Amino acid sequence: MSIQWFPGHMNAARRKAAESMEKVDLVIEVLDARLPQASSNPMIEELRIARQRPCLKILNKSDLADPVATKAWLAHYSSQRQVHAVALSCKKPSDVAKIPGMCLKIAPHRGTVLKPLRMMIMGIPNVGKSTLMNALLKKRVAKVGDEPAITKTQQRLYLGNNMVLIDTPGMLWPKIIHPTDGLMLAASHAIGVNAVIEEEVAVFLAGLLLQHYPALLSARYGFSTEGMDAVGVVEGVAARRSYRLKGGDPDLEKAANTLLQDYRNGAIGRISLETPVSRVALLASYVPPVLLGQPQIVSEEED
Repeated sequence: MSIQWFPGHMNAARRKAAESMEKVDLVIEVLDARLPQASSNPMIEELRIARQRPCLKILNKSDLADPVATKAWLAHYSSQRQVHAVALSCKKPSDVAKIPGMCLKIAPHRGTVLKPLRMMIMGIPNVGKSTLMNALLKKRVAKVGDEPAITKTQQRLYLGNNMVLIDTPGMLWPKIIHPTDGLMLAASHAIGVNAVIEEEVAVFLAGLLLQHYPALLSARYGFSTEGMDAVGVVEGVAARRSYRLKGGDPDLEKAANTLLQDYRNGAIGRISLETPVSRVALLASYVPPVLLGQPQIVSEEED
């Protein structure tokens, strides 16, 4: 299943972000620690590199992610030029309190009353940007909710008298190249429900859990995963929760929703959907789709 979800306001948000990037000193990109690269908008990276701005990547929701995978991601990002990375939970005030000091170290030439440090907070929908803004400013300045694309306009706010925060709407990109990225984003609720079939997303998630976290599945739902496939996991959830349709068949839609919600809120356990190693494997195995009307190369053996 190929997932594309690009509400109209995101186009305007991209244009505005490109204009504002010229007048900022630092980009703060908020990522989902469970799928850091899949939740990183390539347009943000393009804008940042074009303006040669340093970046602080915040791996948010780290309390829901596999700590081993998170450690690998921090090392991966910290090895990149002009990139710094930290894992935290924007819901923990003590975590958020560290961010201003980190930003001042990254851009030491700014951060005075005459030259305040100008920071642009960016990220895809539903990664926690609004929660971060509210925590930094210690007041409710941005609407928060467990649904994507709540923030639709850019805000300029002051953190003390030496730092300026520019909050931008959550932006996806027009074409998600890798289908698995779309599925990971949908599983983590970064894509609106009108763009996905939840049963298909749940089956995808179940396959990853079977491969990497079978013990957590068994502990949460009370069934053995031995010999089970991804569809069987969803059916198993339906059976254990007694989700039935009128005719007695399992209610797979309800079971799919339960599996996704349990993953999203951490009820299954601390789970990461990708690692730097799996990302390299994904990119290496990617074969671009053949477009209609495009000539195809046929080998002599096939002729």
